[in-house]
Amino acid sequence: MAERPIFLPQPSHPPFVEEKSIPFTWNPGLSVQQKQKNISALHVSASTLLPKEGKILEISSKSTERIGVQLSAFNLTFPAQQNAPSMSVECAFQGSKVLGKKGPYTDIYTKTSREAKHDERIRGGGILTAFRFFGIDWPTEPFTAFYDWLYINALESQNASVKNFVLEHVAFTDIEFNPAKSLNCQARSAALWVALTRNGKLADALTSQEAFLAIYGKQSGSLF
Repeated sequence: MAERPIFLPQPSHPPFVEEKSIPFTWNPGLSVQQKQKNISALHVSASTLLPKEGKILEISSKSTERIGVQLSAFNLTFPAQQNAPSMSVECAFQGSKVLGKKGPYTDIYTKTSREAKHDERIRGGGILTAFRFFGIDWPTEPFTAFYDWLYINALESQNASVKNFVLEHVAFTDIEFNPAKSLNCQARSAALWVALTRNGKLADALTSQEAFLAIYGKQSGSLF
């Protein structure tokens, strides 16, 4: 047996996402087929907690849904802006890390997501002290805030058919996410986007860093 979380949007109250740990039968192996068996087993176990017609979306490169794969942080991109290239959420996150007096390494913005994830400067660079994205510093507490902000902005930039598809789901998973080893999770970020969209707070949340952190649950007077 194994346990993995599912994330349910909760539009009515902070923190806007409910996390439930779900036990299910684990299928060992590293192949895509084995991981998709685990996704199916997780969703079957989780379905007992959801409304009868509630749908769960796996968001990862192993998803059986095309849009689920597309919304992986490795694949989900910001459109190119006047002063910024198109980049994946993963590249934006890794390239914005400040490690003590080193970084950010903004050349990572133009790399592939896999290159960004495994960049030696990040992996062995020291203690993470901040994120700096186009001149704006983000705090490391709450740690997931910057990642969620990146992901929500990128998801909001997608076309209406993608966003409507996401809104059809009541829960989200990421079979690659192990809460014992990681903090950031694309499935949780997607659930947060759904919650903020449904409660009408999304536009306000994306107007500024301060507005996002306030809605996220932390007032942003002094970041450090």
